[in-house]
Amino acid sequence: MSPSDRAGRYVMQPEGYRAFIPAALPPSPPVALSDATNHLLSQADIALGRLDGAIRTLPDADQFTLMYVRKEAVLSSRIEGTRSSLDDVLRDEAGVPGRRPADVTEVRNYVAAMGHGLSLLESLPISVRLIREVHRVLLADVRGSERQPGEIRTTQNWIGFAGATLAQASFVPPPPHEVGPTLAALERFIHDESPMPFLVRSALVHAQFETIHPFLDGNGRVGRLLLTLMLCDRGLLSKPVLYLSEYFAMNQLRYYDLLQAVHDEGAWEDWIAFYVRGVDEVAKRSAEAACGILELREGHRHLVTTEFGRRAVSGLVLLDHLFSEPILNVNRVGEITGLTYRAAADLVERFVSHDLLEEITGQSRNRQFRYSPYVGIFEGL
Repeated sequence: MSPSDRAGRYVMQPEGYRAFIPAALPPSPPVALSDATNHLLSQADIALGRLDGAIRTLPDADQFTLMYVRKEAVLSSRIEGTRSSLDDVLRDEAGVPGRRPADVTEVRNYVAAMGHGLSLLESLPISVRLIREVHRVLLADVRGSERQPGEIRTTQNWIGFAGATLAQASFVPPPPHEVGPTLAALERFIHDESPMPFLVRSALVHAQFETIHPFLDGNGRVGRLLLTLMLCDRGLLSKPVLYLSEYFAMNQLRYYDLLQAVHDEGAWEDWIAFYVRGVDEVAKRSAEAACGILELREGHRHLVTTEFGRRAVSGLVLLDHLFSEPILNVNRVGEITGLTYRAAADLVERFVSHDLLEEITGQSRNRQFRYSPYVGIFEGL
């Protein structure tokens, strides 16, 4: 097998275009990592372990995890052309009045798809069935919802500039009759027990999934969701807190070029080195965020305890809740704390006066307040 055929081959189709048929994993000849990549691999494993340890130190980690997932959702969706920011998503969830990008629902669907995938892992292995379910939630009632959510494609798709025809495509994935067999082979590889570092395996799986491009829309987002689900399924992460899409978005052209080099040159090693470096970098930043959250929480709990007098107990209840719902109004504060509207308003004003909450509508009525110090940890990443 020549190096150019290592990842698969281009095959002329009866309709007159060339489609890429991926070879089954693992690559042949086997992946041979350089000393530098092996060192990166070791560093990335350590960084993931530290990240998981940092998350485990957080009290009630689930409430903090949601913000990590929102961050990943924003970044992964942005690669596909959405404009919504983390603040847009939080405002939309809270029902804050005002104009926001129309694609904010796509980002919220990503959050829902991640949660759905994690819940499915309790009863299903990583599989084509699970991937289809994640895709169904991802594309529900948004752009692309007419393109068979949850269904493996039965027509040819292609990758190219906006409006490109099949003849102008920069890459044509396998034809429909090859999608089922190549996905089945990928599923077998995911669960193959032959020795291989898991980060290498996940790098190969991601590139292969994007090569197969099994859906008419949403392949990039599902492929990135799959990475997180695999890490959680294997137990390398106890929570989905690795927003790897940040790295892909910051290096978007390199990301696409390396995937194309896998197809054209069989350059698996270059892709793996890029991927592992991303895991290392993002895991370290994610762990720093976890440490920042813990420091912020302890500092603000001390402030509320020492400065809020008889409202300290209600203040601590509200503070803990803000880590999962960082934008809210006075009525919502009353629901959370059990206080009357007047008492809840007084509590909110105390939070504002101590720079814990910030009013974000600029209105005198129907005001909404954001826990900006917490949101800022993720907006600054």
